[in-house]
Amino acid sequence: QVQLVESGGGLVQAGGSLRLSCAASGRTVSRYAMGWFRQAAGKEREFVAVVSWSGGTRTYADSVKGRFTISRDNGKNTVYLQMNTLLPEDTAVYYCAADEYYNAVIRGDGYWGQGTQVTVSS
Repeated sequence: QVQLVESGGGLVQAGGSLRLSCAASGRTVSRYAMGWFRQAAGKEREFVAVVSWSGGTRTYADSVKGRFTISRDNGKNTVYLQMNTLLPEDTAVYYCAADEYYNAVIRGDGYWGQGTQVTVSS
């Protein structure tokens, strides 16, 4: 019932910036917590960031604190991930996630998008 469509992935040099977007549609989606996961080749999917439906609460993985910022525009049902000072270690497929429960998003529960590739070159 909930559809998530990511965009903004691509190739960027180390030290550069990129902004990912995730457009959501479906009933009650504006009341959902939304976040981002990523999966590098040969590694497990890992949590990146989440924001509550109101935008008042955010949680980040230690590896991205101070470099990435998550935000949302409920008028557009869209969540963003601003990624600065990118490192080669950030290379991964990035997935948008959503659920009515904040902690469920952190656990990787709920709905998922198709993913968008981010590649950071040295």
